[in-house]
Amino acid sequence: MPLLPALQDPSGPAAAREAVRFDDVTLTYSGLARVTEALAARLTGADRVAVWATPTAHTVVAVVAALRAGVPAVPLNPKTGERELAHIVADSAPSLVLASPDDVLPPALAGLERLGVTTAPPDPAPTALPEPDPESPALVVYTSGTTGPPKGAVLPRRALAASLDALEDAWGWTADDVLVHALPLFHVHGLILGVLGPLRRGGSVRHLGRFTPEGVARELGAGGTMLFGVPTMYHRLAEALADPDASAGLAKALAGARLLVSGSAALPVHDHERIAAATGRRVIERYGMTETLMNTGVRADGAPRPGTVGPPLRGVELRLVEEDGTPLTGTDAIGEIQVRGPNLFTGYLNRPDATAAALTADGWFRTGDMATLDPDGYVRIVGRKATDLIKSGGYKIGAGEIENALLDHPGVREAAVTGEPDPDLGERIVAWVVPADPAAPPAAGELADHVAAQLAPHKRPRTVRYLDALPRNDLGKIMKRALHG
Repeated sequence: MPLLPALQDPSGPAAAREAVRFDDVTLTYSGLARVTEALAARLTGADRVAVWATPTAHTVVAVVAALRAGVPAVPLNPKTGERELAHIVADSAPSLVLASPDDVLPPALAGLERLGVTTAPPDPAPTALPEPDPESPALVVYTSGTTGPPKGAVLPRRALAASLDALEDAWGWTADDVLVHALPLFHVHGLILGVLGPLRRGGSVRHLGRFTPEGVARELGAGGTMLFGVPTMYHRLAEALADPDASAGLAKALAGARLLVSGSAALPVHDHERIAAATGRRVIERYGMTETLMNTGVRADGAPRPGTVGPPLRGVELRLVEEDGTPLTGTDAIGEIQVRGPNLFTGYLNRPDATAAALTADGWFRTGDMATLDPDGYVRIVGRKATDLIKSGGYKIGAGEIENALLDHPGVREAAVTGEPDPDLGERIVAWVVPADPAAPPAAGELADHVAAQLAPHKRPRTVRYLDALPRNDLGKIMKRALHG
């Protein structure tokens, strides 16, 4: 099966169907096939191409053209700093950079030949292009670089197809679905799931350009069936639902969606409950990484369970291991998640050392994420091994459950939990809190007692620090390495 079958059948049933919509730019499958075929012909002979990945239809055309040409694409985040961007360009060595004619490119791209991307389909009828080998590279997506310069994860076509088909199975995803989202287009969530997912199914994607609750309400109310977002977006939706002057239309639109999906970080239980109370609909979560694409997901026909990311997807093997690599067999112990399956990357570009370190001898990928397993196989992620597993007083404690407990306190708007060295406990639990009312923040002792009453005394914060806002990246993930006393 081709990676994007509807584009390989120009006269098929999807030809006149809307494929993508960005504000005033709409492309049918026939139009997208024509414009990407024309661009693909110009990419012949390129080893790799960079894509200036703005949240526009130009990015979709550029990436799809590269995929159809069999040329690996490197999506570039337009907000990346000059030094990091220069590293990515030097490491990936693209032959060309694809961008809209209106884009102003930074100096780090000055040495690359620029190819302008149009969204206007040419007149000639499209044809089917040769389908590249499933193991050939489709994308090179750079990681966030929290432990050094970003690494380029090489994602083969096989991995994209495997993950998107596993989500088709889990979510009942069909050509009739219309996906609404406002995610950036330089990473797995927004680009692969949010654009290539609908296109593989023969469905439609409507991108808002910029996230607003009003935009979500408008598009879901006009035929949208699915919404993809990150926790920050769902938090803003929950806040909007609490406004009696603006909530009625939004609540109706969310209630009418077939599927509300959150990913890229854990959605706090508090926001789960607020959205469910206002709409009668549950947000479901899934779990993936750049190197593995999608690993787990709550099924559309399964039981939504706030605080979990569902069971492993079809074709994905998942296990929890001790620090020494010994597999865990119980359902309560915390262990590192390791995964294996057709969804995995082929390695880090130019980094055989990093690739070898990321994989076990028998092919399991070390995610660095810590979790527990429910008896029915649902995964509960407690945080990153490096920043969210706190060893205090002989206990292994996950930061995530403490954060959820803090967010359940009415005086807390945002919360993050980290560990700091302690001569007695090994590590002490530190809570970073954005109060709901900055003029009257809840007392540290009150928050510690609140956590102890909900969880256990050894999980209470020993230190509370107050902030105006938590540091976050472009996906809304809290950057815990930026938190320090």
